[in-house]
This record gives sequence, structure tokens and C-alpha cells, in this order.
Amino acid sequence: MRSDLMKKGFERAPHRSLFKAMGYTDEDLQRPIIGIANSANKVVPGHIHLDGIAEAVKAGIRAGGGTPMEFSTIGLCDGIAMGHKGMKYSLASRELIADSVEVMATAYPFDGLVLVTNCDKIVPGMLMAMLRMNIPSILISGGPMLAGQLEGKAIDLITVFEGVGKYASGKITEDELKKLEDKACPGAGSCSGMFTANSMNCLSEALGLALPYNGTIPAVSDERKVLAKDAGERVMELAAKGILPRDIATGAAFRNTIAVEMALGSSANTPLHLLAIAKEAKVELDLNLFNEISRRTPNLCRISPAGPYHMEDLHKAGGVPAVMAELNKEGLLDTSLLTVTGRKVEDNIRDADNLNTEIIRPIENPYSKDGGIAVLFGNLASEGAVVKQSAVDKDMLTHNGPARVFDSEEEAMKEILGGKIKKGEVVVIRYEGPKGGPGMREMLGPTSAIAGAGLDKEVALLTDGRFSGGSRGAAIGYMSPEAQEGGPIAVIRDGDIIKIDIPNKRLDVDLSRQEIEKRLEEWKQPEYKIKEGYLYRYAMQVSSASKGAVFE
Repeated sequence: MRSDLMKKGFERAPHRSLFKAMGYTDEDLQRPIIGIANSANKVVPGHIHLDGIAEAVKAGIRAGGGTPMEFSTIGLCDGIAMGHKGMKYSLASRELIADSVEVMATAYPFDGLVLVTNCDKIVPGMLMAMLRMNIPSILISGGPMLAGQLEGKAIDLITVFEGVGKYASGKITEDELKKLEDKACPGAGSCSGMFTANSMNCLSEALGLALPYNGTIPAVSDERKVLAKDAGERVMELAAKGILPRDIATGAAFRNTIAVEMALGSSANTPLHLLAIAKEAKVELDLNLFNEISRRTPNLCRISPAGPYHMEDLHKAGGVPAVMAELNKEGLLDTSLLTVTGRKVEDNIRDADNLNTEIIRPIENPYSKDGGIAVLFGNLASEGAVVKQSAVDKDMLTHNGPARVFDSEEEAMKEILGGKIKKGEVVVIRYEGPKGGPGMREMLGPTSAIAGAGLDKEVALLTDGRFSGGSRGAAIGYMSPEAQEGGPIAVIRDGDIIKIDIPNKRLDVDLSRQEIEKRLEEWKQPEYKIKEGYLYRYAMQVSSASKGAVFE
């Protein structure tokens, strides 16, 4: 056993003595030792209940003949970090989470790992660590929050963000905004739409590194703890059989995952994270593959913000297995691949039923013939930009308009909430990329304010920062190369005509190559916004968004 490195032999008597100080017995130490990376805390609604999930995991590990040992990782709530300096740390926290699990699982050579997680950057950080360590492992999430209810209608966090825009534009009263605030988030779980957290939890199923229904069983359901106990038992089977994460997360598994991503219409953040996860799996991905798979994969789901449904509805309709079963009707998945169930994909989805053909459209009647995510290229984004096309109004799939340029999110928000953005304009927010932010903030505030003002069908937003999974409208982000590195977005001026053509995967500014080059020659790189601490180190090391914003 790998754990023998810290517990076996006369020379490890001091080590065993320290374990016994914590209450572990000789019998405990003779069993396989399974590390539990638990991101529970009392500052994230998606994580406030994870101690209970971890206890269920421990029960499963003990039932399988193992000894669980729990340790913690950090985790922050993107919604609470949104709109201020804290959001600069969100994406950057992903690397800290992966590194912290690596540190603990190396200092303590566990025989296996269970990664207890839920929200935006914590899920991909955990998956990165799992694949980096490559010891028998399984991921279990805390599950999605239920949708809120107000006057007979389902609402969620995005309803509140958009309510801010409605209030600023005089469309609702302060009392109506307060009612949204009070009712949108009814309890524990990751926010209830197909936002980044739930997207990544669903895609962890598709990748084969989490059990079926990991992405959709509600946080407050007893089914969630049953799944967690099962995860504890399954990791013991993986350890006994020597099945490793990289045996599962192969190139073919990533292609399956991208197909499921397109069918779900998941968060625009998912390509960024999948690129980073694939790097740890020693699998080569590039953004062109997302368009290639999108062209042949129909969009079957429109979960909030793309539609009126929420994660609880997707679960009742059959969850990710039902989506995968629909894709398999047209042979769009490789079902011969191994998963953490110990079985192949084909076995996991054999009995899956589509129980609601509006929430999960049959493959012969999709919402659209291509997938929910598109990667755009052009003279503004030679390395790519990403848009959640399933959440874009059909009238905005192609759009030409004059640029309104801002050098920070705060500058843009002031103008948007002040009612100074005109119909037809293209809001450009730059110097918010991985290096320029630093940290690549999400722009849920600006997109929600635009939507709340009723302009999401007439105003586009471009940025080298990110968009929340809750953003809707013509929100195009992750533009690479970013402004801080001298990408063309750095030299756009107010009034330049931006040309958006999502069907043809193009993003351009109506300027000649010579004019762009002339402006770039005159451009001078600005000083970094933060010059100390972790964010400065992050800015010095982080790669382009087109490479997953990983450390180089």
C-alpha cells in the first residue's frame, strides 16, 4: 500500500505514535488509508453542509474496509466575491486548491482520495489535483441549491443580479428588489442554475470521475448522502483494483465531456477549466476541438440562465445519464470507456430514461443543431474567445456596433447603471484578463445590469475577463491574447465597429491589419494593478486563457 511509506516498519514507530495521538488504533493503521479533501466552510452556501457529506463518505470508506483521514481546503463564493477586489482571487484560488491537495496527499501518502467539493473554482481545482496525483480517487459534490420561489415563479441568484439592473433603470421598486433578495437562495447548495459550479459537477460525471447524478441530486435530498456513502465505498474498490484517474480521464473521455457540455449548454467557464484539467491528465486539448464537437452535437437543455428550468428539474428529468443516453442514440459518445463506478459508460446509461422531453429535448428535436458553447476567432481574438451561444438571443447572434471601451469592470458598471449605454453599442471591458486583472474577474454584474435594463437583446459585451455561468446575452469573454499582453483588445477605441458573427465563429474589429499594427506599436503596457502578495505572483506565472489560465 502507498500508505506504508508513513506507517509500516520499526522506523515508522514515531509516525504511528503521532497517529495514535489523534485516536487512530493499530487496526486503523493496518487498513488502506483514504484521504478526504473537504472544502467545507461557513462562508459559502454551497459548502455549509459539506461536513455532513464528508461524514457519509467516511461511513462508506469504513464499510469498504478503509480508514478515512480528513483535511481541509479553501473555497470562496463567486457571488459574494463579485464586483469587488475579492473576485480577482476567485480563479486564482483554483491553483491554490490544487496545490494544497497535492501537498497533503504527498506529505500523507494516502492509498486513495475522495474530493468533497461543490462550487465554481473548487471543483476544477480538485479535479486538477486528482489527475496530478493520479492515485485512486473519486469526486463527490454537495449538490445544487433548490430554486427560490416568489409569487409562484422559480427564481435564483441571477434573478437578483438582474434585479439590480431593473432597479437602477426604474423597472422595479426597492421593496421588489428586497423580495428577490430574500427568496432567491433558499438554502444550502451550489446556485440552482447551469452556472459554473453545476456545470463542472455535471461534467465530472461525463468525464467518468464522479458517480452518476453527482451533478443534479439536490443538496438537501437524502439521495445526496446516499451518493456520498457510495462514493466512499467506490474509492475502496478503485484502490483494490488499482484504477487510476488517468486511466479514466483519457482523450476520448474529454471528447465525451465536451459533447455533454454542448448538449447541456453549460457555463462559458467550462472550456477554461477543461483545458486546465486536461493538462494535468497529460491530454492535449485546444479550443478548436470545442467548435469541432459543437458542430456535430445538438443542444438539448436550456437550464437557467438560458431557460426557465433549474437543476432540480434536470434531475427529475433523468439527469446527466439521460442526456448522455440521448447523445448515444446518434453515436456521439464513446461508451466503451471506464468510469469510477468500475463499469463502462454504456453500463451507466443503459437504464437511463428521459422523463421530460422539454427539459431534455430528444436528440431528434433539439433546441439547436449545434452545441451550447462557441469559440470565436478573428482579428480581435487570434487565440480565441468564448460565448455561451445557447443563452444569446437569436437577434444578437450576429451584430455590428460601435465600441464603448472601459479599462475596468468598475468603470463599465458606473456607466451601465447610470443608463449611459445606448442600444446597439458593444461594451468592451479590458485589462481584466489573467494577468491584467489580475485574476480574470467574472462580469456577472455588468451582464446582469444590461439584462435587467432590458438591453441584452441589443447590447453586446466583450472582455478579456470571464463571464459567470449565470451570464446571458451576447457576452463574449476570455479574449486571447489579453490586453495586458498586448492583444488587439488593448487598442480598440470608442466608436470602432465591432463585428460579431457567432454562427461563423468570428469576432473582429473593422480595422485594417495595418491600422491595428500601427496602434499596437504605439501602445505601452500599463503597470500591473497589484504588485504584491499572491496575485502579483499569480500574474507573473499565469498563462493565457486559451491555455486554461494555468501556471507556466
